Amino acid sequence: MKIKINNKEFDCKKGEVVLDVALRNGIKIPAVCRHADLEPQNSCRLCLVEIKGRGLQTSCSAKVEDGMEIFTGSAEIKRLRKVNLELLFAQHIEQCSNCNWSYKCKLLELAREYNIEITKFNDRKKGFPTYQFGPSVIFDSSKCIDCRNCVAMCQKQGVGFLDNKEKNGFFCTLPGQKKECVYCGQCITHCPSGAFEEVSSSKEVEKALLKGNVIFQFAPAIRSSIGEEFGLPYGSITTGKLVTALKKLGAKKVFDVSFSADITTIEEGKELIERLSENKNLPMFTSCCPSWVRYVEVYKPELIKHLTSVRSPHIILGGLIKMSEDNPIVVSIMPCVAKKYEITREELKIDGVKPVDYVLTTRELGRMIRKNKIDFDQLEESDLDYPYGEATGAGVIYGATGGVMESALRTVSGKRDINLKSVRGLKGVKEAEIKIGKRKVRVAVINGLGNIGNLDYKKYDYIEVMACPGGCIGGGGQPVPIDNEIRKKRAESLYIIDKKKKIRLAHESPFVEKAYSEHLKNKKIIHKICHTTYGNNKNK
Repeated sequence: MKIKINNKEFDCKKGEVVLDVALRNGIKIPAVCRHADLEPQNSCRLCLVEIKGRGLQTSCSAKVEDGMEIFTGSAEIKRLRKVNLELLFAQHIEQCSNCNWSYKCKLLELAREYNIEITKFNDRKKGFPTYQFGPSVIFDSSKCIDCRNCVAMCQKQGVGFLDNKEKNGFFCTLPGQKKECVYCGQCITHCPSGAFEEVSSSKEVEKALLKGNVIFQFAPAIRSSIGEEFGLPYGSITTGKLVTALKKLGAKKVFDVSFSADITTIEEGKELIERLSENKNLPMFTSCCPSWVRYVEVYKPELIKHLTSVRSPHIILGGLIKMSEDNPIVVSIMPCVAKKYEITREELKIDGVKPVDYVLTTRELGRMIRKNKIDFDQLEESDLDYPYGEATGAGVIYGATGGVMESALRTVSGKRDINLKSVRGLKGVKEAEIKIGKRKVRVAVINGLGNIGNLDYKKYDYIEVMACPGGCIGGGGQPVPIDNEIRKKRAESLYIIDKKKKIRLAHESPFVEKAYSEHLKNKKIIHKICHTTYGNNKNK
């Protein structure tokens, strides 16, 4: 089909909305509440356009029709956009010093464009409470513009903790009384106004750095996303620059969690083989996603026995670091806000000691680097520290949905180039079948927590679940904006690294072999460092 926007003709397809066609062709239309992951909410109403014969409509919801004529910049449209912006700022309080998104806030950009003096709205801060969800998420309702993206995403995740309710004659977003948050953080990445943010650990880490014994470890997904915080293209691989930046911040050593992902793979592979041989507690579910574990404990406790006992990679590496280093403070850089919750779990302590002391999200690290005036883009590359630096390709792909499954099946089958492309990509439920010994093993990958709802899990032997769409590369602690195109680019970078690695099977790593021979010497120590039991839901 063809439509005209501002008297210029453009091609489009049936089912598209006017906003998408305009943006694809470089025509600027403000759209604060629009997110590609969600159905149009029609709430901010900044994307108003005039459609010939129909009048004013929101371009985020108006579907194209052949021959349609649209105008985007009339004086009346500009006037109405300014009015709508002022209404939004009557809710969203300007607090640049604290705003999680202050350096690229859409609302602040639009305020400057439409000459709106936002300070006149600051006195409305009173009466808007701030909520904290466990050790992971903060919701400042004074910044909420009632776009309802967070509510829609929470429902899409199959949780429904957030809701839009009437209070004092107005509708507003509130945490539910009958539901519990699972700390996936998707409310953060889908909020256009910075009302949601992670519970920050930056100040504690900055104090710890003064002591000189801080050891950083970063998750597989960080290397392909941290560059976005500094204007680099989506999916840029910045492993060496990341190490340099952490050393400039004062790190004693920097390790790669991909290394311990290889250990997770080996231990999980052993457990899968054991369960298959005994035909017990099948299917086995992965447990390295703490949001998924919490979801099971809160909403599907009958599945607790199906969770693998293997700890998540950064918890395992934290334990190894505490064993081998002299009184270290371990800080994990994670794409995930649920990891802040995970490190508080009592059952993950080793002889009463937390394996990981603090968790920083990708965004928190980005702010810390900027605060210290480190020019990330211009940094030279540095090598990771040993003995926990070098990882296999199997460890790196943990950052993408399907990566844990593919890594484990490479090891249990012993095939480096096993064809498991069916578990890659952003489809909600992915399936595969593989022969292990004489048995055909059916596996599934759940991409996004909402896709677990109606799954007939009994027909599978092994299931990977990642709460966040795209897996860790789409985590609640990752840079914004985020959509499927960005997720694809981040994941593609990890698979490129994997393809170039000389060693692509976890159990073939000489560094992992050394860790077992020097630290994980017997079953008792392996169980203490690498395994746990779930079902304790006392930590809220």
